[in-house]
Amino acid sequence: MRVGMTMPVMEPDLDAATLRTWATIVDEGPFSSLCWGERIAFDNPESLTLLGALAAWTDRVRLVTTVIVPQLHDPVMCAKALATGDLISGGRLTVGFGVGGRHEDYQAVGADPKTQTMRDMAERIAIMRRVWAGERITDSVLPVGPPPVQPGGPRLLVGTIGPKTVRSAAAWADGLAGTTLDLDVGKQNELFDVARQAWAQAGKPAPHLATSFWFALGPAEAAREQVRTHLRRYMNWIPAEYVDAMAPTTGWSGDEEQLAAVLREFAAVGTDEVHLIPTSTDVDQLRRVAEVVHDFT
Repeated sequence: MRVGMTMPVMEPDLDAATLRTWATIVDEGPFSSLCWGERIAFDNPESLTLLGALAAWTDRVRLVTTVIVPQLHDPVMCAKALATGDLISGGRLTVGFGVGGRHEDYQAVGADPKTQTMRDMAERIAIMRRVWAGERITDSVLPVGPPPVQPGGPRLLVGTIGPKTVRSAAAWADGLAGTTLDLDVGKQNELFDVARQAWAQAGKPAPHLATSFWFALGPAEAAREQVRTHLRRYMNWIPAEYVDAMAPTTGWSGDEEQLAAVLREFAAVGTDEVHLIPTSTDVDQLRRVAEVVHDFT
């Protein structure tokens, strides 16, 4: 099983130096991928712009969007931006797509919340694939470029936690970029089984099975408080008392040995990759997790 690291893009007071430091450390290894998510009505960096920076700042690590919401973008421009990121990174891009969970993000860009469906997402992805294939989708002299380095475009993952969504994504996705709130490994494996069956029924190779969870490394009380503080900020569309109620059992907190034990549990059920999500910009925690991952892999 491989282990990726998510950029701390949902943390406050970010600057270019912090982002570049994280990208550089992750690229040094032993992480398999460098991930980041998308929100609009929030103060995180814009995802496609950040893709260009991360592609330039790194040389080795796989770049994974977890996730981009196609309905918030013009599909042709999104395809062009992602192909550009694939070009700059030398073909290291994997794209996670999802429908998103916040109407305010749709409203912020003038997108119709009624398009927050798997069907609408699949339609936009089909347009992107046509662009990456070099088709002229309008009466233009040349097709929209640049062509991606990876033939046919980047590998595509579906960001979801629901079996119905997983089944519908088998038609276009190469795997999952899921998430687990409570680290229930058995429940996660049930979703993996849905994917395994759906991909087999579609006559496709076995899906890439990835999941993610928030983490905080350190003494028990302080680490759990770090997770709670992050959730309070990130889940700002949920009443604070609800977030506080779920915070004790959401994400993971603990020491290095406990993190390694959790990773072994996910590996045991056939997880291909875990994407860790930081709840702090603390570089020391990043380096300590890197040591755990080095020993684990």
